Amino acid sequence: MKSSNIGGQAVLEGIMMRNGDKYAVAVRKPNGEIEIKEEEYKSIIKWKRLTKIPFVRGVFNFIDSLVLGVRTLTYSASFFEEETGVVISKEEAEKQKKKEDIYMALTMVASVVIALGLFMVLPGFVADLLKDVITSRLMRTILESVFRIAMFVIYIVAVSKMEDIKRTFMYHGAEHKCINCIENGLELNVANVRNSSKEHKRCGTSFLVFVMIVSVIVCFFITAENRLIRTLLRLALLPLVAGISYEIIRLAGRSTHPFVEILSKPGLLLQRLTTKEPDDAMIEVAIAAVEKVFDWRKYLKENFEEQ
Repeated sequence: MKSSNIGGQAVLEGIMMRNGDKYAVAVRKPNGEIEIKEEEYKSIIKWKRLTKIPFVRGVFNFIDSLVLGVRTLTYSASFFEEETGVVISKEEAEKQKKKEDIYMALTMVASVVIALGLFMVLPGFVADLLKDVITSRLMRTILESVFRIAMFVIYIVAVSKMEDIKRTFMYHGAEHKCINCIENGLELNVANVRNSSKEHKRCGTSFLVFVMIVSVIVCFFITAENRLIRTLLRLALLPLVAGISYEIIRLAGRSTHPFVEILSKPGLLLQRLTTKEPDDAMIEVAIAAVEKVFDWRKYLKENFEEQ
């Protein structure tokens, strides 16, 4: 498989595909039509060099992904809000847009805080409660790591049962299938995409799994006895954890080395929960998004014409 630079994300009844600084959102509207929006993404990081430095770029790329993800999710949701039939003035629309921007920022901050509390702080707190029972720091660290990973998996399983999330995961599968179809040298059409894998090594799910694994290793070396200091040190080292995880997933996307394949297995296994088999209508939406930002015919010609 020859890696491409295209990446994506599922949104409400649609797909966002990104290639470099250009992204497109394709949404299946309630009337059945596919609406496509294509734009250039302007990073919130003004100094571009920061997004190129190894072990530093991961943090800023993650922030950009969060911002773009919430933005495209808000955009896709707007089509279903329009179905109310309420007509508003231009001034009201501008006020609503400002409110949505504030809501987007608050949502992103709240999501990060909740995730840190649930998956970073809480497991350490629970492990500390067992300090009198389990005196070995090594065993408490292992227990904390197991608890953190278990909570993450339970959370994924729980949300995957929600009907709206199931459809989002189906679009997530369509996104992966499109990328795998292209990277395996196949023409991008519904039949080929349907027969492609719904798991991909560069997926955000795999990134989160790497974050979990790397954080376990990093946290082992934090030996401060005071709970507050230990928690603050762990939070301070999160950018390092994210940076390392980003480099690993970049490597995983380009390499077929057996060791890299083994590293990728946990993320691919978890993707069985975060991706579902899409229907043909969802695949059509994913193809529409890909074709707006990526010349797959040129890619196939350059990488597979001799095969």
